[in-house]
Amino acid sequence: MPAGLQRTAPMAWDVIHKTAHAASVTPLLADYASARRDFRWSDARAQLDGLSGGALNIAHEAVDRHAAGTRAHKVALRCLARDRAPREVTYTQLRELTDRFAGTLRSLGIARGERVFVLSERIPELYIAALGTLKAGCVLSPLFSAFGPEPIKARMNLGSGAVLVTTPTLYRRKVASIRAELPTLRHVLLADDGSDATDLLQQPGVHLLAPLLDAAAPAFAVAATAPEDMALLHFTSGTTGKPKGVVHVHEAVVAHAASARFVLDLHDDDIFWCTADPGWVTGTSYGIVAPLVLGVTMIVDREEFDARRWYQLLQDEKVTVWYTAPTAIRMLMKVGADAAKGCDLSRLRHLCSVGEPLNPDAVVWGQQTFGVPFHDNWWQTETGAIMIANYASMDVRPGSMGKPVPGIDAGIVRRTEDGRVEEITAPDTDGELALRPGWPSMFRAYLNNEERYRQAFADGWYLSGDLARRDADGYYWFVGRADDVIKSAGHLIGPFEVESALMEHPAVAGAGVIGKPDAVVGEIVKAFVELRAGHEADETMRRALLGFARTRLGPAVAPKEIAFIERLPRTRSGKIMRRLLKARELGLPEGDTSTLESGA
Repeated sequence: MPAGLQRTAPMAWDVIHKTAHAASVTPLLADYASARRDFRWSDARAQLDGLSGGALNIAHEAVDRHAAGTRAHKVALRCLARDRAPREVTYTQLRELTDRFAGTLRSLGIARGERVFVLSERIPELYIAALGTLKAGCVLSPLFSAFGPEPIKARMNLGSGAVLVTTPTLYRRKVASIRAELPTLRHVLLADDGSDATDLLQQPGVHLLAPLLDAAAPAFAVAATAPEDMALLHFTSGTTGKPKGVVHVHEAVVAHAASARFVLDLHDDDIFWCTADPGWVTGTSYGIVAPLVLGVTMIVDREEFDARRWYQLLQDEKVTVWYTAPTAIRMLMKVGADAAKGCDLSRLRHLCSVGEPLNPDAVVWGQQTFGVPFHDNWWQTETGAIMIANYASMDVRPGSMGKPVPGIDAGIVRRTEDGRVEEITAPDTDGELALRPGWPSMFRAYLNNEERYRQAFADGWYLSGDLARRDADGYYWFVGRADDVIKSAGHLIGPFEVESALMEHPAVAGAGVIGKPDAVVGEIVKAFVELRAGHEADETMRRALLGFARTRLGPAVAPKEIAFIERLPRTRSGKIMRRLLKARELGLPEGDTSTLESGA
C-alpha cells in the first residue's frame, strides 16, 4: 500500500497472489529477477527479421515475415461491427492489401518520409492504411475519429500531412470545412462507409480508396528504412497552446515486441483484444504493431463501449488476453454484474489496463469477476511502449503500477536548488518518475520544437512529469502529475490517492480531485464525484462521503469539499482532466480540450 493512504480500515486485498487460473500457460516472463539480469536489447532485436543492410521496417516485422512463413494462412485481424458480418484477414491477405496500399501511395507521387494521416473508425481500411504507410517508408499519424475540425487542422498542419485516409461521412463532417486551410494536403483517400461520395469526388485530390487498391500491383518491395527513420507521429496535448508532435522511429518495434511478450504475455495461440483506438498511442503500439509482430490473432471492434456487447464479444471470440482502459473497467463496474450473466469468460487468462493509474478496487473487482486481476502498467506517448508493469508471473499489489520492464532503468528523482537532478534512493519517498534514456521506443523529438525536447532530459534522465514513489520491494506507485499535486497546510497530497479512497465507497463510480486555493492553508482538497445508479446526490450522501474519506485518509488529506458531477471530464485514453476541473471551478481558460471525451 502506498505511503500516505493511512486508512484505519484495510482494503479487500493488499496483495493479490498469482493464481492457477491459467496454470497450463507458462508466462513468457517466468522469473522477473533473472529476466532483468539477463536481458539485452540486442537480443530482443535479434528476434526480429530485419532487412538487408541493417534496415528495419515495422510493417515487414508485423506482416510480411509471417506471410512468408508458417503463419501465412493464420487470421491476423478479425474485424467486427454491429451492421456487418465479421471480416477475417489472414497474414497473407494483409500482406497483399498493405502492398497495394503502399503501391497506391507511390502511384500518387507520395515519397518516402511524407506524412499520411488516418482519420477513421476501427475498420479494416484503417489497419491496411497504417501498415501500408509504414511499408512505403512514409510516416503514419493516426487521429481520433471523434476529433472536430480544429484539432484535425492543428495536427495536420503541424505534421505537414500530405495524405488523409478517411471516410465520406467523416470527411463531410470534419474536414470539408477546413480543406482550404490544409496547404500540404494533396490527396484524400475515402474508405467505403456505405454513403454516397459522388459529390466529393469532384473535388481536387479526392479519391475512392477501393478502386485505387484494385488497380495497384499485388506486390510491393518493402522500403528498406533505417532503424532511426521516422515511422510514427503521435500528438499529445499540453495544458495550453498547441499539441506536441511526438516522433517515433522504426527501431521502436523492438520495444513493442519485447514489452508485449513480457507484459501482455502474448503466446502464439492467443486471441488478443486491445480496446484502445489507434488515435491514441496504445491503439497503435498494442492495437496494431505489437500483436501482429508476435503473430497472434487480433480482435478489431468498430463499436464503442457497450457492457453487454463487450461481455458477449469476450465469450464469442474466445479472447484470452485483454488490454483495456481504467475508464472502461469502471464503466463495467458501474453497470453491474448482471450484464455478464450467462457469459462464459473462462478463456480469459490475462487482463491488463492502461491509460491512467488503475484504482485498487478495480484491480480487486477484476479478480472477483474474472478470476484474475487486472494488471496495471505505466507508460506515455513519449516512451512509445510500456515501461513499468505488473506481470502474469508476479503478485499484484492493487494500486501499484508494478516494476520496470526488463531493459528499462527507472528511478525517483528530485531537482536540487541549483537545478540539478538527483536520484532518491530512500523507499516510500515522493519524487518525479524518471527513466534512463536509450530504450528503442524512446521518442526522438517533439516535431519542430527542439527546445521543448531538450527540457525533457536532464543529468542522464528522461523526466516524465509524473510524481511517484517506489516501495522497499521495488514496486512503483503513482502519486499524480507534477502540476496536479495539492499543497495544503504543509502537506503534499496526490490526487490519485484521494480518488482511490473515494472509489472504495460502494456509491462512487468515479472521482476527480483538485486543489482549490485557500487563504489559510494554501489549497484545500476538493473532490468531484460521479455516483453509481440508484444513489442520490444529496446532502446526506455528501456528508457520508466526507466522513468515509476522513476515516480512510485522515483529516489532513481527506477532501474538505465534495461536489457531485454527472460525468467527469476525461481524455479518450481515460485520464481524468483535473486541470479542466480546476479551470471550470476557478473560471480559468480551459486550454486545449481536443482530446476530451465527447460529452464530458
